[in-house]
Amino acid sequence: MQEMNRVIGAVLRRLRRERGWSLDTCAASTGVSKAMLGQIERGESSPTVATLWRIASGMEVPFSTFWDEGSLVERRDRVVDDETLMNATLLEPYDAATGIELLLVELAPGCERVSQPHRRGVSEYVAVVEGRLEILVEEHWHALEVGQSLRFCADRPHGYRNLSDRRASFHNIIHHPRAEG
Repeated sequence: MQEMNRVIGAVLRRLRRERGWSLDTCAASTGVSKAMLGQIERGESSPTVATLWRIASGMEVPFSTFWDEGSLVERRDRVVDDETLMNATLLEPYDAATGIELLLVELAPGCERVSQPHRRGVSEYVAVVEGRLEILVEEHWHALEVGQSLRFCADRPHGYRNLSDRRASFHNIIHHPRAEG
């Protein structure tokens, strides 16, 4: 986990410097405190899934950007979020040719996570592989079971919750629009 924290920190620092952003600017864009961003950059903090999502959304980069540092990180690295009982495992990193990244997301019993909007045009495809869960889309919760899937625009608030007493997991295919220009 320490190696992963170091890589995440290095990627965050690189992205921030490429943009010419100070920690203050990055904090304003992501909603993550300057102190927390500094700790992540130094590898002193293990960011939660929710924190990484906020950073990725605020910097308008795919979530898997934080794993994509060559051979330093295994594709199946996992971010464990003790705050929301949500784990995310990278199955396929972002592919610029297709605009797609693939995660396996696991929700503990009782876990609920509402996500802030991703950048404009991002969509998600959720396919349940274990248990039952509900997906928040357009202010309504939609129940899904194993074998069912749902596509939605992720550039609006959306969420995931597991109301059962067993773990639920789903494949989360995130499609990013191609950059204009």
